[in-house]
Amino acid sequence: MHPQCPETFEREMGCTVDEWLGWLPAAIGAHPWVRDSDAVRVNLEAGTLTLHWRPLPPRQIALLRLPRLWVRFAFAGVDAGTRQRFMRRFDLYMQRGGG
Repeated sequence: MHPQCPETFEREMGCTVDEWLGWLPAAIGAHPWVRDSDAVRVNLEAGTLTLHWRPLPPRQIALLRLPRLWVRFAFAGVDAGTRQRFMRRFDLYMQRGGG
């Protein structure tokens, strides 16, 4: 995530819904949150973050099929510094590596 974290943005994640839901609690941390179907509302200090997702068709490269998930991040009433701090932690918990 670049230094200026916008209030609203979208991402394509390389995971299934089940993987996303498994990683989400650790990525959110101690912030209170509630799930409503394919969305989560996170309380961040004076504001909120709403995460909304939907599965996308897998990306196929030769015989390899990679899952994809579209995710929309919408902060409301959250200052830039808090957004940046939250996303720094969130991104660290969502990183997956190979090798």
